[in-house]
Amino acid sequence: MRIIFCSDYWNRNIPDTAYETEAEVVRKLRLNYSLINIEALVEQQNAARAVRNVEPTATEEVAVYRGWMLKPHAYERLYTALAGKGLLLINAPAAYTHCHYLPESYHLLAGVTPRSAWLKTGPVVSLDEVMTALQQFGDRPVIVKDFVKSRKHEWHEACYIPSAADRPAVERVVTRFLELQGADLNEGLVFREFLEFEPLTTHSKSGMPLIREFRLFVLDGQIILATPYWEEGDYGNAAHTVLPLAAFTQIAQKIQSRFFTLDVARKRDGTWNIVEPGDGQVAGLPAGADVEAFYRALGRL
Repeated sequence: MRIIFCSDYWNRNIPDTAYETEAEVVRKLRLNYSLINIEALVEQQNAARAVRNVEPTATEEVAVYRGWMLKPHAYERLYTALAGKGLLLINAPAAYTHCHYLPESYHLLAGVTPRSAWLKTGPVVSLDEVMTALQQFGDRPVIVKDFVKSRKHEWHEACYIPSAADRPAVERVVTRFLELQGADLNEGLVFREFLEFEPLTTHSKSGMPLIREFRLFVLDGQIILATPYWEEGDYGNAAHTVLPLAAFTQIAQKIQSRFFTLDVARKRDGTWNIVEPGDGQVAGLPAGADVEAFYRALGRL
């Protein structure tokens, strides 16, 4: 098994500083890792150059990418280039998209995740089409995101819509969201019902309301790590929070991916929901997570 990190922009022989803590643990556990040039992969669209410093293997070997989010076409280029070196990323391109794009796995989570509607679009969208998509929400509050990311730190400006029936508010927030996303827009728009989760605090910089959220990492259908999501706020004794891991494991085993995340939170009425899934390779380890336990689990691949 080999971990694939992004190299530092200024020194291609060391991991990106954002992943140095993880790389230190990998070295401590005597796991193998290689470095890729993400700028060559994404900006230059040169996958061969991106993996130039990756040592090939004589026998097929599983690999786990730990790096920045990639759009599916870039991930597929990386997958193919590494396969040429004998390294097979744990998630095939279809599995990556299955968790990376919410609409791809939504049908497996319906009923345990906020109700959602979506439409594919570019930087310009028909407001009439948006309002049609929003009809199912009535006048309830919603948030807007693309198929991957929201602008949650621009909460009132480009994320939260107090009423899905308020056409001027919808137009204002959606327009601003598209402006801010620009070329980073992933596929289109997703609208999600705003649910009342247990509150945590207000983000110190953006003013976004934070919820008492946890991130679960799932490997081959089993939860290998459960950790508080936010660094800010008082989770109390998080170890005493009884997460319904058995129930989440049952749901996780439906997901068509070997390695992914489920971000989960409890609503004010006491029921648990899945906030959203994500590909495990590009999901960040929250501050305070047990990095060594995480890599010990991956090391068993």
